[in-house]
Amino acid sequence: MAKLERNIGLSLGADICWPAAYEELMQRLNLSLKVGKDHVRFNVERVTVEPFDLQQPCRYDVVLDRLTHWFHTSREWIKKAVIMDGLYVLNNPWSLQSMEKHSTYCAMMHLGLPIPKTWLVPPKEHVPHADVQPTLSRYARLFDLGSVGEEVGYPLYMKPYDGGAWVGVSRVDDTAALYRAYEESGTRVMHLQHAIEPFDLFVRVIGIGPQMKIVRYDPTAPLHARYTVSFFFCDADEWQLLSDMTLTINAFFGWEFNSCEAMRKDGQFHPIDFANACPDFQVTSLHYHFPDMVKNMIRWSVFCAATKRPMRWNLDWAPFYEIQKKDLPFRERLSAYADIARKRFERDRFLEFCDKHLSHLDEVAWEFFGTERAKEIVRAKVEAL
Repeated sequence: MAKLERNIGLSLGADICWPAAYEELMQRLNLSLKVGKDHVRFNVERVTVEPFDLQQPCRYDVVLDRLTHWFHTSREWIKKAVIMDGLYVLNNPWSLQSMEKHSTYCAMMHLGLPIPKTWLVPPKEHVPHADVQPTLSRYARLFDLGSVGEEVGYPLYMKPYDGGAWVGVSRVDDTAALYRAYEESGTRVMHLQHAIEPFDLFVRVIGIGPQMKIVRYDPTAPLHARYTVSFFFCDADEWQLLSDMTLTINAFFGWEFNSCEAMRKDGQFHPIDFANACPDFQVTSLHYHFPDMVKNMIRWSVFCAATKRPMRWNLDWAPFYEIQKKDLPFRERLSAYADIARKRFERDRFLEFCDKHLSHLDEVAWEFFGTERAKEIVRAKVEAL
């Protein structure tokens, strides 16, 4: 019987609260798991940023990455480690780099999800480039922005095709407002998306592996109050639909940590923003929900590390497209997509692993989040704002 160690790396930027809570809980758990014929223990370490030899070995088994979407040095180290060392990383860096909101809208529209009507318009201004003027003079066509707005339908939202964190988003109620927003959009390539109104429910579904956390969300509230503390806002069928929808999105794009925003109108949920593969993980916004998110990350990362779960390098969309071709009723089709997702996330094996090895996590977390150390972590995050 071998005694093995699994190393979990945290690739961090300005993150303060969640990594500290993750480290503290892992230390308190002090896991020594019997996996097969082996005993497995775990080390947690923060990944440093430094020059690296492309052929140097990687000492991590799993990396939880919060930098790939904007910090290139760490992203390229992660790519190297996946290719050459078999590193398992959340999330797939190639998918995260290439799948902006535009691609995700197109893919989910093709699968039949009820995405609002969306147009893409060229930027108001172009980033300087030697070939811009020849390209525009030969191929660009004048267009009537007002006609596009009428086609999309008011009210609508103008937002970057690849954006996040509500940057550059404008609500547009009429043609005059559309022209004003476009004039101010600069070099951003923008989407015009029909607003789902009036809606009676806005939710954010946060997926970590096969675990879905569904939270009622208020986008009009201050940042610290957007994740509401609400219960029983969905019935069982709606809860399953939202879970299946987010599982499908995450498995399709190879994202194991992602959030999906959806709005309910006339009894139907419309996903409006679901390319968030580095989602909010801060106690100052999640507040009540923060402990659940940390626990979910521990469960999934420990499972991946302990079982040496192989990383899925290729997205493999063909099984989803085969279901799409069958022209099934929407709910039946979505359930079939989600079955693929559950298999890719090894949902049943994961639940069995958690029941066997991590059944005490809730108790340990309950005790920890009432300690002075937990309060220090929260204070440190608040002071950094």
